Amino acid sequence: MTASNSEKAQTIYLKDYREPSYWIDQTELDVNIRPNLTRVKARLRIRPNKNLTGELLVLAGEGLTTHSVTWNGQSLEQNDYIIDGDSLTITSPLSEGWLETEVSFNPEENTSLEGLYRSRTMYCTQCEAQGFRKITWYLDRPDVMSVFSTRIEADKAQCPVLLSNGNLLEAGELDAGRHFARWVDPFKKPSYLFALVAGDLACKADAFTTVSGRPVAIEVYVEPKDLDKCDHAIDSLKRAMAWDEARYGLEYDLDRYMIVAVDDFNMGAMENKGLNIFNTSCVLANPKTTTDLGFQRVEAVVAHEYFHNWSGNRVTCRDWFQLSLKEGFTVYRDAQFSADMNSATVKRIEDVNLLRSAQFAEDAGPLAHAVRPESFIEISNFYTLTVYEKGAEIVRMLANLLGAETFRAATDYYFSTYDGQAVTCDDFVAAMEKASGRDFTQFKRWYSQAGTPEVTVSDSYDPDANIYTLSFTQSCRATPETVEKLPFHIPVAMGLLGEAGSLKLQSKDIALSDEADNTHTVLELTEATQHVVFTNVLEKPVPSLFRGFSAPVNVRFNYSEAQLIRLLKLDSDEFNRWSASQELAVIAVTTALQEPPAFTLSPQWLEALRDILEQQMIEPAVLAYMLQVPSVSYLHDRLPQYDVLDIYAAREKVVKALALNLESQLTSFARCFDANVAYKVDAEAVGQRALCNAALLLLAHAQVRSASELALEQFKSANNMTDQLAALKALLLFDEPAISAEALEAFYQQWHHEALVVNQWFSLQAAVESDSALTRLEALTQHPDFQWSNPNKVRALVSVFGNQNVTGFHCASGAGYTWLADVVVKVDKNNPQLAARLVTPLTRWAKYGRRGERMRQELARIAAQPLSKDLFEVTDKALKPD
Repeated sequence: MTASNSEKAQTIYLKDYREPSYWIDQTELDVNIRPNLTRVKARLRIRPNKNLTGELLVLAGEGLTTHSVTWNGQSLEQNDYIIDGDSLTITSPLSEGWLETEVSFNPEENTSLEGLYRSRTMYCTQCEAQGFRKITWYLDRPDVMSVFSTRIEADKAQCPVLLSNGNLLEAGELDAGRHFARWVDPFKKPSYLFALVAGDLACKADAFTTVSGRPVAIEVYVEPKDLDKCDHAIDSLKRAMAWDEARYGLEYDLDRYMIVAVDDFNMGAMENKGLNIFNTSCVLANPKTTTDLGFQRVEAVVAHEYFHNWSGNRVTCRDWFQLSLKEGFTVYRDAQFSADMNSATVKRIEDVNLLRSAQFAEDAGPLAHAVRPESFIEISNFYTLTVYEKGAEIVRMLANLLGAETFRAATDYYFSTYDGQAVTCDDFVAAMEKASGRDFTQFKRWYSQAGTPEVTVSDSYDPDANIYTLSFTQSCRATPETVEKLPFHIPVAMGLLGEAGSLKLQSKDIALSDEADNTHTVLELTEATQHVVFTNVLEKPVPSLFRGFSAPVNVRFNYSEAQLIRLLKLDSDEFNRWSASQELAVIAVTTALQEPPAFTLSPQWLEALRDILEQQMIEPAVLAYMLQVPSVSYLHDRLPQYDVLDIYAAREKVVKALALNLESQLTSFARCFDANVAYKVDAEAVGQRALCNAALLLLAHAQVRSASELALEQFKSANNMTDQLAALKALLLFDEPAISAEALEAFYQQWHHEALVVNQWFSLQAAVESDSALTRLEALTQHPDFQWSNPNKVRALVSVFGNQNVTGFHCASGAGYTWLADVVVKVDKNNPQLAARLVTPLTRWAKYGRRGERMRQELARIAAQPLSKDLFEVTDKALKPD
């Protein structure tokens, strides 16, 4: 640890939380924007906290030039306040009154993309988590909630659009070609929800009428060239507004709802009250330039940010340790919405794939942390899959334990009781307890204990007594916050399958009781070891465990291949049918690792897949996922004793063998492509494209010659980005460099004017497995369309390479690790948040055996540099011994 890094390593602990010494009831901002210089006058109505009298007011600020400080209209002398680095302290206790400050800064030089900064044709803000302090001196913490009034002034030719939170109360012309607008948000909010946009933007307008009959103006602001990409976001927003009214009884509360698309943005989007600022990749959508997954992502993110209006804005978090209070709950809500709008099974598969391949890896590494962490150095480092996705799983478990009716009563109580307040995860669980009468004290361990629990299950059957017993043992590995873990409260949704019948027959679920709808139950594990007995079971069943992935755990049950095939063919739970297919693929990869080169796939598995594909009794999108072999990341977590490149090679064998053995069925699906079919984004059309393209990619992996011709024809004639991009991916898999190069160039020439499509072009190439991966990657960083200052472009190349290009990143020389380390140090100088995320692949060095030592060396080399707080915290934790 260098001296410069250790100085920044101030750890903040949850146990040290205390209320602020003062409250800010009103915030009046006057923001005067000029090129390379913005001046902000802030007028704050200060009120002492009656519980903490006699203390000094300490405000946070960063990078500000301070011009004046006044109290109740009187200028303060230099000895009346102290500016020490990032704090401004008034040297005497204050009574209730008005504090005014005037500061200036340069948004054009703000490369961190926090606070107020310039992005192409606009000025915009990003204040979560602690960016507001880069705009003015403030109590920049989520439990200080204030009513904001914002006056913006700028050159009208340069910034014809002036936006902020709330309702527009006044606008007008000024001298010298300038103009102003004044916005007032009538609802109290913390500073992290403040937003401002000033720039040259076009507006796509629409409207929504709430359930009570109140009209709401909908406005999406984009660069003029992107006006044709707004319709899907608007439609998604209107569906989300109606859904939230129906599902949660929540109505929108302002006169207008605004969305702004920004090209330079660290996050996906931001739920600022009434003025959501979005990364362009999460709001712009057009069939020609956006894939099906892109359309679904826009729908989900638009809904997510809208749902935050209540779960995050009207009820917000008391401190940043409670981040999952708003994010986990809202991810759960947007997942419900997406499941209702599309396919519930497909949505669940996608979410679980993310958990198993990425969040479980986070839990298993040195950066493992609880959903409600106990400490941090830089809060930006905790915008993680654990806080968001695992946090959503916690809410999902509560909802399933309570049932729909009781959960709705609990959320009604939560929103009505805590409206306008900053609260905690404990308050959220208390609302669940209040509505249900249940005690969830043990359940709250999901918030405080890190790591992924492992549930080992065994069974026994007594044919004479017709008794079937399941035995559950739960454990959780040591993680940085504690070695010893107490038992979790784990819901196990399950059923039992009897004798396998014809695939054409319905599933063989066994009755679990004498009650109606008795083939499914939810067990509740609360002990380290627990036994569950089922009586009157006339045959030994196959247990269908954790249906719908009822808890975020690793399940270990010694299924035989025959049992997995029975689940695959006959389970009434489609998610578990898919999960069985994944387990069969894991078995196949394990066999390929243990028995090279005489490797063959199981005939029984192949027969089951053929039957399923030919009879198509499962929706096409689920079939597409069944054909996918688990990722190398997931396989490596399951098979840690093997080298990652050996796992990659074994997986490739399985993929190719699948394709060759199912060539007839796959070719039939791949030939379903029809450029004359009009593009639709409904679940049926998306599923058909997913199956067609999954088949094409499998055939390309196996170098099936006819598939090369199909891919080339699809690439040339596709009428939408989903099909064209899939065809290009397929062409890149064939060992035909000339055709690949020609297709890549043609794609670029066709879409070079569309930044988001060019980003996908970058990503495709970053993922190509070859000996020349690093050479190609370095060349792409010199491409005219690549900018180190744009997070989307950096992620498109660097993140994809580090996380998806297995052979390139883990090449024998270690050059992939060195390249990533160099990039991380470079990026950290301008954008610490981005750098701290890019370094993630190196932080998992401990799981890579002999390769891991070289990764650790590169991580140590990064740590030896002068670093931001963001990157220092990540590298410091990653290098600490277990």
